[in-house]
Amino acid sequence: MDGETYQRGLEIRSAVLGEDYVNRALATTNDFTKPLQDLITEYCWGAVWGREGLPLKTRSMLNLAMISVLNRPNELRTHVKAALTNGVSREEIREILLQVAIYGGVPAAVDSFRIAGEAFAEVDEG
Repeated sequence: MDGETYQRGLEIRSAVLGEDYVNRALATTNDFTKPLQDLITEYCWGAVWGREGLPLKTRSMLNLAMISVLNRPNELRTHVKAALTNGVSREEIREILLQVAIYGGVPAAVDSFRIAGEAFAEVDEG
């Protein structure tokens, strides 16, 4: 594991998802899940999200579309909130999910709109 890339990943992951979320994820690791959390932090957040080629907002927008098409509701809820943190507006999220309906399928978009609405409500509650 590259300590510098891991640290950069931890910083970006915490900034995007929130320190509480990341601390909970890391605190609940065990011998089985720790390698996955290390991989996510170093490679996903450090090596890819840490690249300068795309702004975080654009990366969030891409994630919303991909995760919607993959039908991963828990990850989508997390990344809707992260997208808001990264400056993606609710209107932009709506447009992304409409694009998903055309290129990824209406059922994926219907579920994604529902999950986004739930995530918006959670954010609004504070």
